[in-house]
Amino acid sequence: MKKFLLILLLILPTFTSRTSFGGDLFGQGSTQFSLLVGSGSAFNNDYLILGVGVNYYLLDGLGIGLSYENWSGNSPRINQTSPSIQYVFSQGYLVRPYVGAFYRNIAIANQSSINSEGARAGVYFTTATNSVIGVGLAYEAYLNCQSAVFGGCSVIYPEIALLFGF
Repeated sequence: MKKFLLILLLILPTFTSRTSFGGDLFGQGSTQFSLLVGSGSAFNNDYLILGVGVNYYLLDGLGIGLSYENWSGNSPRINQTSPSIQYVFSQGYLVRPYVGAFYRNIAIANQSSINSEGARAGVYFTTATNSVIGVGLAYEAYLNCQSAVFGGCSVIYPEIALLFGF
């Protein structure tokens, strides 16, 4: 399955319960709720993507998350669930690198599910006291993939995130 994901709005709003990590969004005990609106393509069709997610920071900079995406507007319908882990480095306040890993289950209407795993890396740029913009790349590899069927078993795509803390 090929896809290109343009993320118009990734994380809005983000609520933090504690700001011990330099007074920002990535401190121990912080929780982030996310909304996703984007577009993607699969099976030579274009889709509208709507999603939700939550991240919780177990330690300063170390967060775990769970997200859900619904791909609609074409056939077959696609639903994705994805647990993840992310680490945001604390060197500096204006620019913060991050790395992460994820697993994804892709449920496709009337077909067998596809599983994938991947990694992401990027940088968060502080824009104000309680907000950051993130830019990065994600690499996703499909498990048990037959390249003759899917045309490729991995994909690299950009990610753009806008995070707000309250």
